[in-house]
Amino acid sequence: MEHNSTFPIKQNELDMLRDEATSYLKSVQWEQSLRAKNKNNDGKDDSILLFLSRANNGSNLDTTSVSKTVLALKKRLLPESVAIPIHLNHALYVVQEGIVMGIWIKDNYYDASGLSSLAENKSALGNAERREYESKLQTATAFMLFAMAYKIVHDLKPYASDDLSVMKQKMSGIPEVSLMSPVKGISCQLYYYDKYLNHPEIINSDKDVIDFTMVYFESLIDEIQLRKSALEYTETIVDRTYKLENSDFAVSGWENVFQGTAKSVEFNKVRFEEIVGNKDAKHFARRLTERMLSYDFQAQKNPFQELGGFMPVFMGYGIPGTGKSMLIAAIATRLKEYTDQLEIPFLFHPMPDTLISTFQGGSAEKMVEWMKPLQDPTRLIFAPIDDAENNLQERTAQGVSAGVKEVIGVFLRYTEGAYAINYGNSSIGLFTNLPEMLDKAVISRVQGRFKIDGARTKKDFLDQDHLWWRRFEKTLPNFVNMNDPEDYQYLADQGLAKSLGDILQSVQKPNEERIHQIFEKVEKTYKDEDHIFYAGLYKEVQNIFPFFSSRDVRNIQSAISLRLTDFDLEEEWFSNPDLYFKKDYDTKFNMLKELMKANMKGLNFSDIRRQEVIRYLDNVATIADTDFKRKVEARVDQLNIETEARELFDGRA
Repeated sequence: MEHNSTFPIKQNELDMLRDEATSYLKSVQWEQSLRAKNKNNDGKDDSILLFLSRANNGSNLDTTSVSKTVLALKKRLLPESVAIPIHLNHALYVVQEGIVMGIWIKDNYYDASGLSSLAENKSALGNAERREYESKLQTATAFMLFAMAYKIVHDLKPYASDDLSVMKQKMSGIPEVSLMSPVKGISCQLYYYDKYLNHPEIINSDKDVIDFTMVYFESLIDEIQLRKSALEYTETIVDRTYKLENSDFAVSGWENVFQGTAKSVEFNKVRFEEIVGNKDAKHFARRLTERMLSYDFQAQKNPFQELGGFMPVFMGYGIPGTGKSMLIAAIATRLKEYTDQLEIPFLFHPMPDTLISTFQGGSAEKMVEWMKPLQDPTRLIFAPIDDAENNLQERTAQGVSAGVKEVIGVFLRYTEGAYAINYGNSSIGLFTNLPEMLDKAVISRVQGRFKIDGARTKKDFLDQDHLWWRRFEKTLPNFVNMNDPEDYQYLADQGLAKSLGDILQSVQKPNEERIHQIFEKVEKTYKDEDHIFYAGLYKEVQNIFPFFSSRDVRNIQSAISLRLTDFDLEEEWFSNPDLYFKKDYDTKFNMLKELMKANMKGLNFSDIRRQEVIRYLDNVATIADTDFKRKVEARVDQLNIETEARELFDGRA
């Protein structure tokens, strides 16, 4: 299933369908099937199912009116009031808009699938065409009901109660779903929706109407999902996305994720200078925020992507307690402050802890639901995965659950390949203490990586203590009766570096032993200013580390491109957004190109290439080696314990 085209849903086209939608709310007719009347209630409340299945005055054809029911509810809930209660009114409006959306989607499917021409020549169809017509009619009805329910749930989600479990308990499911024709499809669903609204136990307050409507149409989405595999002629459904103009609503095939309704998660505000050490990590995080802010909402692309300086997936790794969670909060804080200042929508979208499901296929569904908002081009999105080794663990390791494998499968599909839409407005950050435990294919998707190593110098430790004891100073002045350092101002060393070159200094040789040996071997044959040096180096690395591939080479190239775009945006661009951020895409691109050219004048390509290759290969080897070393150390510890225990035992014997 590949979504490769986006089609706009125009508001003025929807306006033309509103009268048709209103007529359905005024009156629908439905004849209940015997199966629905006698439906087994699975232990639910008999009275509700009996109520739903009660025949109308002995006649099988029943006529109901949602708009009359809403007026009756208004009298029951607020007998004294003239106005319709606000939630009741809103729910009715949302249902009408949902029907409008359903009809529009159905009309589009008619045209895209060739159903329109079959319908025009209905009387002259042969057997095969007749079967095709009926099959497409069912698919059109299912897609219409799905889009209708999807729009209703999307629009009500911000207003519904957080906990809908009580309402779900009250509701006994949808007795039947008709896919015979669009008219029958809508009539059947509105008939049962209306019946439920009339039941005295379902609606006890104005707010209940919104909650019930939400639960009812969520159930309808589930019902359609159960039937979709039996539908034919769905190619023109699954190959496209329909997006409503001036809105975050979109229908992408049968995908049941509320694109754009993902809400920003709350986070603690942290400033970069409050993070001790981690120069590399802070520099990377600062560059990431500047690049994301350069995204152009009109053109739906980022000039940094074209310059080769954007990272849709990056990784921060280091031993426990070095500041990973603080760094996540600091990136989110910086992005939130700038997006507020520039009036840009921002989504902080961390991966939830509860992603792995015990149900087969459940983890994949949850992962799709988490990743789908990353394809929303209408806001900037920062999506950190903390303790990434929990959900993205090496698939070949013993005891890895099916859920982890499902999550990795979705992650890989959405970060490269047909599903991987990246406009340059969203970035996924993997944060881990154990990079060697991450799946190899996941690591190969990482285009930028940095170490989170915490305090590393005397000044770092001095500052770490200072951040702790200065709180006492505020509440109890003079309580901290110790002397300050003579030649250092607190936190002076925790500022941001000007460029990565300042942090890395000149890296001449790899630290990792095997990479060091490979380097020396290749240096005997080629000079490092010759292109062939790197070709020879990569081949030798591959001989020792068979998983090293073309993608690793691409990642090295992308790291070098990042260095070429490693320049500051002008200070005044932030204080006056009109100078850069609010310019059109081409102007922004040309301004960045000028900055890049100026920056490159002070750089030496062969030096940068050497630095980044060493950095990357050291990293690959360390990750590959650490797991083995950890197992060896654990075994050594075990042997030491056994030896010590034996000596103790012998001594006592």
